[in-house]
Amino acid sequence: MKNNFIPQMEPWFNVEERNAMNDYLQQGGWCTEFKKTQELEETICDYTGAKHCILVNNGTVSLTLAAIACEIKAGEEIIVPNYTMIATPNAVKMIGAKPIFIDVERETLCMDFNKLEMAITPKTKAIMFVNANGRYPKTDIKNYINLARENNVILIEDSAQSLGSYYPDGIHMGRKGVIGSFSFSTPKVISTGQGGALITDSDQMAQKIRRLKDFGRTSGGNDIHDTIGWNFKFTDIQAVIGIEQMKKLQWRVERKKEILKLYKKFLKKIKQIEFFNQDIKNTTPWFIDVLAENRDKLQKYLKDNDIGSRVMYPPITKQKAYQIKGKFPVAELVGQKGLWLPSASQLTNTQVKYICDMILDFYNK
Repeated sequence: MKNNFIPQMEPWFNVEERNAMNDYLQQGGWCTEFKKTQELEETICDYTGAKHCILVNNGTVSLTLAAIACEIKAGEEIIVPNYTMIATPNAVKMIGAKPIFIDVERETLCMDFNKLEMAITPKTKAIMFVNANGRYPKTDIKNYINLARENNVILIEDSAQSLGSYYPDGIHMGRKGVIGSFSFSTPKVISTGQGGALITDSDQMAQKIRRLKDFGRTSGGNDIHDTIGWNFKFTDIQAVIGIEQMKKLQWRVERKKEILKLYKKFLKKIKQIEFFNQDIKNTTPWFIDVLAENRDKLQKYLKDNDIGSRVMYPPITKQKAYQIKGKFPVAELVGQKGLWLPSASQLTNTQVKYICDMILDFYNK
């Protein structure tokens, strides 16, 4: 069987997005954020159950803005997992705060609660909890909430990969902390090209975030400023696309779950491939992530057979940008063996079978 190249991930925009954009431009929209942005914010609130949603220009800025809104200052510490996209600690560094890295659970790649307990000090201002691949930790999230409360520490959820994923109690990810953050960059379940969102149930926090992202204006459309702020605004162009993408979200959520089930079915006899825990009932896999023996050679073999894959995040502490000493066994294991298999919503069952057949071929040689 000869395939066209199967990418590890690709966005999915179609005629609905094109038509909606054409209609919007024909109506003489100003393109900057306005009514369409408000509509998308309301749609996300309806979907997640959050009281407020504030759209911003990308998911990294959303995390930085969350930290600023929580009044975190330069030099204060924020605990982050050592397995995450580098945007998580970079967002902390942007305001001069200090990321403190801890290891993650092997089963879920979420922040290890025992390591978190040991990492909290009087300098700790916040915990930036990451829902890795739309997952929740094996330790009940209530323990993280209680620990934060007991230590007067702010809990921020980096749920960039988690739109469409819920905790077992039915609460959407991003709503357990003071603020939750989503990303709509190109590889996410839905995309607006770039874009991010913050959700919160706090009226005060929402108002603060809206001012901070709009130059510190007292209200929209004036040039009166009673606080410092920045231009972190969204655009109606992105919102028009996002509204159409949200209409497709629930189908994509179900399809992602089906794809993971197929991978597990076809690869169940391959001991060299290990899947992480994923509660398919409540959560949605963003990428199909595995630990793979002889990963680098497997990746090359897949590429030679027109299949794209991607090495999972290496430990941030070992990256040249950070170079921080310490032992992080799980993050280091992922750096050595972690691999993202093709994960796009538009993958066909036939393509998934072909990918798995090639993996079987590799390990049976």
